[in-house]
Amino acid sequence: MLRIAALAICLLELASAVWGLMGNATEPYDGLLASVYRRLGGDTHDAPFVLACLALVTLFAWHFWRLARQQHLDLPPRNAMARVVWLDLLALSVTPGLPFLVTVLAALLLNVRKAFGFALAQVVINVALYWLLPSEAQRAEQLQNDLPWWLNSLGLATSMVALHGMAFGLGRLAAAEAERRRWFQAMLAEKDSGERLQVEQLRYAERMSMARELHDVMGHHLTALNLHLQLSDALLKRHDEQGAAQAVEKARLGAAGLLAEVRAAVSRERESQRINLEAALRTLAEGIASTQIELTLDPVAQDLSPRCAHALLRCVQEAVTNAVRHAGANRVQVSLDLVGGEGATQVRVRVDDNGRGARKLREGNGLKGMQERMAELGGTMQVLRHHPGFLIELNCPRHA
Repeated sequence: MLRIAALAICLLELASAVWGLMGNATEPYDGLLASVYRRLGGDTHDAPFVLACLALVTLFAWHFWRLARQQHLDLPPRNAMARVVWLDLLALSVTPGLPFLVTVLAALLLNVRKAFGFALAQVVINVALYWLLPSEAQRAEQLQNDLPWWLNSLGLATSMVALHGMAFGLGRLAAAEAERRRWFQAMLAEKDSGERLQVEQLRYAERMSMARELHDVMGHHLTALNLHLQLSDALLKRHDEQGAAQAVEKARLGAAGLLAEVRAAVSRERESQRINLEAALRTLAEGIASTQIELTLDPVAQDLSPRCAHALLRCVQEAVTNAVRHAGANRVQVSLDLVGGEGATQVRVRVDDNGRGARKLREGNGLKGMQERMAELGGTMQVLRHHPGFLIELNCPRHA
């Protein structure tokens, strides 16, 4: 909506400028540039001046269009304040009506304190310009008005407070809506990654159930078959039936071989009962569009014990969602590797974000919960950096 408003204003100014250049009467530009130009003896209806103001309006609309992009509402640029101030200077130089849009945009891109200070500065600047560099209409109003200067200033300040206060409120409402959207997005990604891990755990339980079934049922029957064939072999040998004995011997050896193969398969299945944590982490990363989440995962992430995978996922979810919702991070790096290289049994996970962090570390429920999860498995959780941004390291036994 802000981009459409800026475009509409630009088109209206273009139409007004063309109409004025054709010799028709139009409202002159009454911004800061017009006041300075009149003091230098110029006429604000001059074609070069009108074209210069129109170029500034076009420049304002172009910068406003770029700054009011959706991705900037999710991840404000680092130089947002400087760009907003530059945009406001363009607006004030042309017409006093444009700063209203800039105040709304500042309330969207900046934090509450900076946005409120910016709106307050807009009020002060407008009152100061009213007395220092008044427009033609303001000058005529001052000459016709018999009220004292302080009463005029109070009335102007009141109207400016109402105007820019409304702009600030509109911007903060939109910013709160964007924040709720990011929060729900992070929660949904956390839910999806948890469900992905739950699917892996269900598969693990099914494989274990199948392994027990193979061992308890097939293994039992094959053992019984082997014993019966041994008995048949002994009986046949008493009657000296060599052909039958050879056949029974082959059956016995086959049954014994089959039993060995079943047991070997069960052993292999038990040894391969591991959870694929990588799939759950990628689901978490893909589900949060407002923040760039970079994953660097060792292949061991596809071969973890269920308890280890579950604890690490919950800790990573906590760290990532805190960075997205509370720290204002626009990039989070998650790495998983083995401590000590190939053959090691200790898994290390690091979550590094570029958010605001905290100058003084205070352990809340999130950090305490991560410590408890790691301690239950014989692992550790450490905060290696808390300003700027958080760097959290998790260590956990791979087969916990």
